[in-house]
Amino acid sequence: MTNSLSAHAAPLVAVIDDEQDILDLVALHLEKAGFAVKGFAEPEEFIAYLKARVPDLVILDLMLPGFDGLELCKMIRRDRRLAAVPIIMLTAKVDEADRVLGLELGADDYVTKPFSTRELVARVKAVLRRGRTQPEQEKILTFGDILELDPNRMQVTVKKKPVELTHTEYRILALLASRPGWVFSRDRMLDHLWKNEKAVVDRTVDVHVKHLRDKLGPAGSLVKSVRGAGYKLD
Repeated sequence: MTNSLSAHAAPLVAVIDDEQDILDLVALHLEKAGFAVKGFAEPEEFIAYLKARVPDLVILDLMLPGFDGLELCKMIRRDRRLAAVPIIMLTAKVDEADRVLGLELGADDYVTKPFSTRELVARVKAVLRRGRTQPEQEKILTFGDILELDPNRMQVTVKKKPVELTHTEYRILALLASRPGWVFSRDRMLDHLWKNEKAVVDRTVDVHVKHLRDKLGPAGSLVKSVRGAGYKLD
């Protein structure tokens, strides 16, 4: 099921699911859409593969027999080489709490089983498109001597030390930093980040902002909650 990269360097999507029919179905539709696909039925094989290759996006089934998909998600986010790789969760769980937990651990999107292959392909394209989008502001943004954003590199530093953020976390921070002091409502943030490309739960923005604050450490306090309104960057 491995599809070698073309001369045009098709984006590489790694798919981890213990059901072979799902692997084959997802690979078929992603390859038709122009992606290269590498499928894994065993998490251990995927982990070994990551030592040699970094995919452009990971589709991860959270219900893996004998292996916690959430732990695998956390492992990816802890690895500096892989921290910025977008992750789309596949889950049979429909409870909001389960989906929120996945987002808290660093997933960028989720699709519930059974799913539409057209929707999955659309979400893959949307997540990768968000990752490639550059902020309009090209100059380096600084906030005191603690926080710095370099839009050209999509790099964030706190007290001169680099901070690894997911695509979604970076885009939230860049949006807030584009208008310091402005209050962005959750609806406006959702529209800017996902438009109609993502079906979200009520707490999606709050989950990503909490994760962002934690990663920013001493600069996390710059991201302010405005009761009943949204968020701003002081």
